Amino acid sequence: MTLFLLLVIAAIVLGIVGVVAKGLFYLLIIGIVVFATALVYLAIHIRRSGRHQHPLR
Repeated sequence: MTLFLLLVIAAIVLGIVGVVAKGLFYLLIIGIVVFATALVYLAIHIRRSGRHQHPLR
């Protein structure tokens, strides 16, 4: 979960810098790609953790 939060924070920072700084639009694109990667990572993590649940007794 820490990796997910780190990726989201990095995506936000890259997005803000990409929007504010003139001529650094590519940073906004990189931020969007990093955010999408974080969402994919979270989806995979949730799927894997859901399979290992033990039944209640």
